[in-house]
Formats: sequence, structure tokens, C-alpha cells
Amino acid sequence: MNPAEKSDPVDVRYVAGLARLALTDAEAAAYQHDLAQMLAFAAQLRQVDVANVPPLQVLTEAQSAWREDVPAPGLSREAALQNAPLVRHGQFVAPKVVE
Repeated sequence: MNPAEKSDPVDVRYVAGLARLALTDAEAAAYQHDLAQMLAFAAQLRQVDVANVPPLQVLTEAQSAWREDVPAPGLSREAALQNAPLVRHGQFVAPKVVE
């Protein structure tokens, strides 16, 4: 048995707290139900025998999704600082995070 299968069910409210999300009781219940269904589906997938399944081969002519790196003008200082919570002397102000 996989160690993950032995663990307690994931609590949606705990995860929402980690993400700093406020959920109503109805939202938490709905998300808990959805999460339980997703985990049950993942458990079903783990039971599928794939020992004799060959690796997937690309069936289409794949093209690179990368575009050429072409220099272009960026944001102006005013546009970049427009939504900053605090600006001083034309710069972002952020709390010190390193002692």
C-alpha cells in the first residue's frame, strides 16, 4: 500500500488557509466533495496495470511553440508603479525580508 493512501484525507479548509482564501461553508463542502472525487479517481488510475504499455509516441508533427526573442519597449515607470501599494522616490517599497 502506498504511504499516501494511509494518510488522512486532505482538509479543504486547511489548504484554503495556506492559500489565504476565505471559503463559505457551502464552498468548503463543495470543494471537499470535488477533492474527494479527484483523489478517488487518482486511486483508480494507480490500479491500472501499465507494465506492458509502451511509451507514447508523438503522432503529429510538433512545431516549436517558442517565438523569436525580439526586443520591444517595456512599461513606463509610471505604468509599472501604478498598482504598487507603496512607492517612494519612484521605486517600489517592500518590507525587509533579510536580517
